[in-house]
Amino acid sequence: MAEDEANSKSKDDDSRYELEGQIERVTYVNEETGYTVAKLTVSGSSEPVTIVGNLIAPTPGEMLKLRGAWLTHPKFGKQFKVTSHQTIVPATVSGVRKYLGSGLVKGIGPVMASRIVKKFGEKTLQIIDQNIDELHKVEGIGQKRIEMIQKAWKEQKEIRHVMIFLQGHGVSPAYATKIFRKYGWESISIVSKNPYRLATDIFGIGFLTADKIAQKIGFAKDAAPRAEAGILYVLNELSEEGHVYYPYEQLIERCREILDVERDIIIQAIGTIAFEGRIVIEDLNQDLEVFQLNNKAVYLKHFHVSETGAAHHLTRLIVSPKSIRKIDADKAVQWVQGKIRLALAPKQIEAVKTASQEKVMVITGGPGTGKTTIINALIRIYRELGAKIHLAAPTGRASKRMTEATGYPARTIHRMLEFNPQKMGFQRDQDRPLEADVLILDETSMIDTTLMYHLLKALPSQATLIMVGDVNQLPSVGAGNVLKDVIASGRVPVVELKDIFRQAGDSRIVVNAHRINTGLMPELSAKKGHLEDFYFIEQDEPEQALGTVVELVCERIPKRFGFDPLEQIQVLSPMHKGLLGTESLNLRLQEALNPTKQELSRGGRTFRLKDKVMQTRNNYEKEVFNGDIGKITSMEVESQEMVVTYEGIPVRYEASELDEIILAYAISVHKSQGSEYPAVIIPILPQHHLLLQRNLIYTAVTRAKKLVVVVGSKKALATGIRNDRIMKRYTYLSERLKRL
Repeated sequence: MAEDEANSKSKDDDSRYELEGQIERVTYVNEETGYTVAKLTVSGSSEPVTIVGNLIAPTPGEMLKLRGAWLTHPKFGKQFKVTSHQTIVPATVSGVRKYLGSGLVKGIGPVMASRIVKKFGEKTLQIIDQNIDELHKVEGIGQKRIEMIQKAWKEQKEIRHVMIFLQGHGVSPAYATKIFRKYGWESISIVSKNPYRLATDIFGIGFLTADKIAQKIGFAKDAAPRAEAGILYVLNELSEEGHVYYPYEQLIERCREILDVERDIIIQAIGTIAFEGRIVIEDLNQDLEVFQLNNKAVYLKHFHVSETGAAHHLTRLIVSPKSIRKIDADKAVQWVQGKIRLALAPKQIEAVKTASQEKVMVITGGPGTGKTTIINALIRIYRELGAKIHLAAPTGRASKRMTEATGYPARTIHRMLEFNPQKMGFQRDQDRPLEADVLILDETSMIDTTLMYHLLKALPSQATLIMVGDVNQLPSVGAGNVLKDVIASGRVPVVELKDIFRQAGDSRIVVNAHRINTGLMPELSAKKGHLEDFYFIEQDEPEQALGTVVELVCERIPKRFGFDPLEQIQVLSPMHKGLLGTESLNLRLQEALNPTKQELSRGGRTFRLKDKVMQTRNNYEKEVFNGDIGKITSMEVESQEMVVTYEGIPVRYEASELDEIILAYAISVHKSQGSEYPAVIIPILPQHHLLLQRNLIYTAVTRAKKLVVVVGSKKALATGIRNDRIMKRYTYLSERLKRL
C-alpha cells in the first residue's frame, strides 16, 4: 500500500512536496490530537484535493502552506499527507471573504464578512489587525461587536503563535495540541523555562523527547532541570524493570551514563528533588557495627508510599483478631470432605486448617497441585459460618477462571475496590473499607506493590486474607515481588503444594512444568499413559523456526486438533525484537491469518479489520486493562477510529488512543501472566539466551490448558532451564515486614 511505502521512507521523502491553498471544508478533526481530514482548493486550481494529517485548529477559509507527500489510499484514493504546515494570509479579496466568513473569528459570519470586505477590500485583515476601530464604518458593527472580534482575533493569533513556537522546536502537531490544552497561553513561557515538565505533565512525551526540545531551545547538558528530570526518567525506567527502589550509588552511575554529566551534578539534583518530595531517600543501614557509606535506597515518592503502606497494613491484619468465631479445624476438615466428596491430601488438609485458624496465610503451588480444591473447601467452610466472602484476582481472565472453577462470583481487584476514573482513584480504602470477613486472592504472584497497597488498606482489620499463587512464576509486570517478599519475611504461615494429583499427572504439560521448575529437561518424547499434549519440534535456524511457527498456527494445529488459530492458539515469545520476537512474529502472522486490505496505519503500526490485538496499559475509563486481548470488529479509516471487542464488550478507540494497543497474534511471556489458552506455541532459540530463565519457560508452559508446542533448539531450552538466577528486583517489603 502507498501509505505503508510512504511510512517506510525517510522523513525527507515524506516532506518532498509543497502545496498552497485554502481549506474548503473540514471532513473530520480529532480535537485531542489535531488529526484532520479536509478538502483544500490549491492555488491556481479549481479542483479540491484531500489532505490528511495533524493540523492546528483547521478552519474552512483558512489559507495554508503545506509540506508532505502524495499517497494513494485503497478506499479514498489520492491524498496529500501533511508533515508540516503554516497559516498564511489570503491574497485575494474572495479568499479574505471566505476566511473571515468561515467562523474563524467569533463575531463575524458570512454576511458580515461580505460587508467588511466590500468596505476595505484587500486591506481587510490589516485593518482588523492594526486599526480595528475602522470597523465602525461598516453597517451593523458597534463597539460591543468590535471588542468581540478583537478578542477572537487575538486568541487566534496567540494559538498560532504558540503552535508555531512549539513546532519550531521539534514538537509534533499532535503533541503541540496536547501542550496547548494543558498550559494554554502560558505554553511558551513554561516550555521555555523548563521543557522537562513535558515529560511528567503530558502523556506520550517522555524524557528523551523533552530533552530534544530542550536542546533546541538552548538548554545546556549540565543544566539542573535536565539532571532532575533525567533522574526521575531513570527511576521510572527502572520501575519498568520491576525495581521498587534503586541503590543510591548505582543510580548515580546509571544517570551519569545516560545523561553524560559529572557525578556532582547528579548528586545535587538528587538532593533537590528529594527536598521537593518527588523522591524519597532511605538509609538501609540497620547495624552501626557494619555501617556502609551511602547504603541508601532511592524511591519515587509513590513507590515509597506503596511499599511502606503495604507493610503497615499487612501487619495490621496479622495482629488484629478475626471477625469469625473460632472453630475446631479437624472437624471442619472432616465436614468439608463430605461436602465436596473428596478426600483431601495431607498438604491440602494443612492448608485448610491454617486458613481456618490464621488471619493471613499463603498457599503456593504449581499446576495440578490442588489449589482450586482448597479454595472450594474454604468457601464451603466460611459460607457455613455465615462469613462475608470476597474472591478476587488481578486480571479479568483470572477472575473469570476463578468464578468458573468455584461457582462463586470473583471480581478483578480494580472492580472490587471500585476504581472510578472520574474521581481518579479507588473508592474503597481505609476510610471506606470492604465489607468482608474473608478475602481469597488468586494469582497473587501477578500483583505489584502499588496494587497490593491499595488492596490491603481497603481490608478491615478483622478480615482474614488468604493469598493463593505460584511463587515460581514470573513476578508481576509492575514494580515489586510481593508474593515472594511476603513468603521470605516469615511473618505469615505458608503452605507449599508439591504433589501432582493423579488426574493432572496424566498431562505431560503438568508433568513437564514441574520438571522444568525443578531444573530438569521436559520429557520430549511421548510416554505411555500420558496425554499427547506436549510436543517439541527441533529447529536451530531462526528463519526455519519462524516458518514452522506460522505453519503450526495457520495449518497444522487447526487441522489436527481443531483449534481456532485466532481464538484458541497463542504464540508466546521470550522477547520483542529479533526474527522470533513478538514484533516480527506478529507481522508474519497478521499477513498469514488476516490478509484483508481494510487497514489503517498509526505510529508505525498497521492495524487491519479482524486483527487480534492487546491493550498495553490500564485504561480505567474504558474498563480495559494491560494484557486484555480482543479483536478489531469495526474500523473507520478516514477518521482513524476503531472498535475492539473484548469478550463480547465493544470498546471504541480514537486516533489518539491507538498507541494503547498492539497486535497480539504473538505476545511476550510476561504479558501472558494470569491467562490460559487452549494451545500455546513457544519459540526458544539461542538468540533468546539473554532472556531465557527457568521461571520464564515455566510460566510459558503453564499458560496452556490442552496443548504446548515448543519450537527451537534443545541446547537453548536446556540453557534456559539451568538458569535459575532470577533477575534481582530491588524491593524492601520483606525487611519491612520483619521489622514491624
